[in-house]
Amino acid sequence: MTATAPPRPHTPKPRPAAPPPVWTSSVLAPIAAGLATLSASTSLTGVVSGWAWFGYLLVAVVLIASTGLALRSLRAPTIVVGLAQLLVLLFLITGAFTTSGILKIIPGPAALDELRGVLAAAAEQIRVGLPPVEGTPPILCLITIAIGLVAVLVDTLAVAAAAPAATGLVLLCVYAVPAALAEDMLPWWTFLLGAGAFAGLLAVDGNHRHRRWRNRDAPGLGNSASTLSAPVGVVAAAIAMGLVIGTAVTGVGTVGRLPGADGSGRGGAGGFGVEPFTQLRGLLDQGENVELFKVYGMGADKRLLRAFTLDTYTPNKGWGLAQNGRAQQGVQANQPLPLVRGDDGTGPGREIRIEPTNWVDNWLPIYGVPRTITGLADNWLYDPVGGAVFTTTKQGAPAYTETASIKEPSKDELRNDDVQLAEVPQQFVQVDRVDPRVAAKAKQLTENESNNFDKAQALWSFFTAQNGFVYDTKTADSDDPDALADFILKGKRGFCEQYASAMAVMLRSVGIPSRVAIGFTSGTPKGDHVSITSEDAHAWVEVYFQTKGWVSFDPTPLLDGRAVVPPYLQTAPSSSAANDTQEVPSAPKSSVPATGTPRDPGADLGADGSGDQQDEEPLWPAILAGVLGGLAAALTVTVIVRSRLRYRALLRSAPGHDPDSPRTFLDNQNVTNWLPLIAIGLWVAAFAFLAAWVSWWFALVLVVVLGVVGTPTAIREIKRRLRLQKIASHSPAAADAAWRELMDECADRGLPLSDHDTVRVAGRKVVEKHRLDDEGRSGLRTVIGVVETSWYSDKPVDDQALGQAFDDVRKSLKRNAPMSWKGRLFPRSLRRRDK
Repeated sequence: MTATAPPRPHTPKPRPAAPPPVWTSSVLAPIAAGLATLSASTSLTGVVSGWAWFGYLLVAVVLIASTGLALRSLRAPTIVVGLAQLLVLLFLITGAFTTSGILKIIPGPAALDELRGVLAAAAEQIRVGLPPVEGTPPILCLITIAIGLVAVLVDTLAVAAAAPAATGLVLLCVYAVPAALAEDMLPWWTFLLGAGAFAGLLAVDGNHRHRRWRNRDAPGLGNSASTLSAPVGVVAAAIAMGLVIGTAVTGVGTVGRLPGADGSGRGGAGGFGVEPFTQLRGLLDQGENVELFKVYGMGADKRLLRAFTLDTYTPNKGWGLAQNGRAQQGVQANQPLPLVRGDDGTGPGREIRIEPTNWVDNWLPIYGVPRTITGLADNWLYDPVGGAVFTTTKQGAPAYTETASIKEPSKDELRNDDVQLAEVPQQFVQVDRVDPRVAAKAKQLTENESNNFDKAQALWSFFTAQNGFVYDTKTADSDDPDALADFILKGKRGFCEQYASAMAVMLRSVGIPSRVAIGFTSGTPKGDHVSITSEDAHAWVEVYFQTKGWVSFDPTPLLDGRAVVPPYLQTAPSSSAANDTQEVPSAPKSSVPATGTPRDPGADLGADGSGDQQDEEPLWPAILAGVLGGLAAALTVTVIVRSRLRYRALLRSAPGHDPDSPRTFLDNQNVTNWLPLIAIGLWVAAFAFLAAWVSWWFALVLVVVLGVVGTPTAIREIKRRLRLQKIASHSPAAADAAWRELMDECADRGLPLSDHDTVRVAGRKVVEKHRLDDEGRSGLRTVIGVVETSWYSDKPVDDQALGQAFDDVRKSLKRNAPMSWKGRLFPRSLRRRDK
């Protein structure tokens, strides 16, 4: 009787660790999240003019997505990924919008202080501007920060938390702000883009979850309660956060203003306003034309509408208010007003009704010398010295009615009305540190005149085309240390601020009291009223006379017919306005009126008072980025179409071929096509030049980072394609190439195979470690057979089946042992040596 061996105990094999989740390790997730953010940001077209901001957002989103992808491939914690993305965003902001960063991109104390100034300028521009606001650097900075933070949040929710549906509320908040600020409806295509991108994000998510269900447990299906509650908690938190942010920040349907904002205009937190300052150098940027006032009662009279006056001149800066206006005093404007020089109260008065439409400011414009103003609250004051109606806080104003004396003096009256300087407040006479060249020129122009009016008229007549002066929206470039002397003697090019500033200084240098008035030209008649718009904003000079008070002189040569030339400056009653004829062939002929606005609130004055206007950024990097991006897109489409056409051609050439079966290796020869790598290189170059448009330092850092991260992957991909090309062409070295590539594929997946292992031992390790399915095992047996024949046999190698077999092995590896992004970015196979 034969003894039977005792049964061997069964020891279950430990279940292999599950591969990383498909969704969080996929490149599609951050791409879909970035596209959703960019699509939602197109809603900003309703509140920001131009498209310069989109380039900054594109660079920011690409950097944030790439940072998240790289760190998640290294299994970094979610909090570390988020902080790194915020740090990258800060580097971008520092390099693009400051000039004092360490190595241009690293924020130091000076850069942070400069950044605070930029954001303050952006806030001021939003406060005084109207949507769509001009895309100035401060506005671009603010937009990049805001949408960059949104991109980090969307990337975290969609990728790290695997809850892309929760990003819908965040993206809805992005739409809510422009919808609340813009009076007009946002363009339809921005909603179409946003809806399509969000649907794509959900579709990609659903596709990955479907693949999970076929291969392993899906979240929420049979898992623990804690696993099930995680996505639910994330979605609930996102809903609560979206509702709170949406309620606190904006309100849809407020037609142009945020809840609780002052003013009734469409300016959001404020309407149009002017700043009590003129500059001597700079660039005129008025933005979109917006109606500010409707004026009733002026008829056909063309008069200047004064908002306030400036009494203090600062060399190389311009005109402003003494003590920044802190010493300004006044009486209640809704009470009977005190009499001032120029009106004794006995002559006829004109009743003028002014209806503000989009005006929010401290100042309230008036005509001539006001006698009464009705319709105002008690907090509005009238300053009889400065001739302005003001209040202590910026606010909208109701419609008001002014009774004013608008009688104009004659030439003879003004010639016999020289002022006694002892009776004039010193702030209207004093002028310090005037360049001797300017004083000499003023003296030369007035030395043959015997009275103040003729002297003022001589200076006024100096600023003409015959003397070389040209109206332009930008002052002439110069290195002259004195901006005023440069404008008067050399540049002779500028807009109303320069003309008014120059004439007022020249008047004071010859002992004539003067001040600069800020307000509006006569506007445009429309039916029963006159429309005053933001393009009517203007600056001119007022000269003081003994009995007639302040009299207007406008030295700016206006080109659009809205110049106001009073009778005392006309050469004859029938002649046209003198300054209306001062056109020159080189003057701008655009539809934008030749009026001046106070300086851009976002422009900080430099040390020389020149406005610190930066030169316009060169466009060629952006143009080159667009060309390279177009080529990259064309190549990408070509690769995709070529792959599809080859697949269809295979189906037609192989009757009975099952479309669901694996494609043959020869059909998959797109892997030996170099077009994909060329397309990737073009995309990288396009993004590099786009970054260079923002900052050359930033572009250099971007190229270095991409080089460090992408070079190992590129080298590995080139080696792979060279080997696959040998296999596809049945090269004598095809077997060696197939085996070396298989060893590298395993090494990249964490299974380094030793060169001392036999082919069959190595094959067993691959099957066990990577859990190859039947198709993969069959292909591996074929590959091993071809390799052994090539290495150890004198028989000719039949490698016709090698390509298909090797393709089956690679596909099985992809299905059962997907490569991590760490293995893709930093392939271990590069440490091996091919023999």
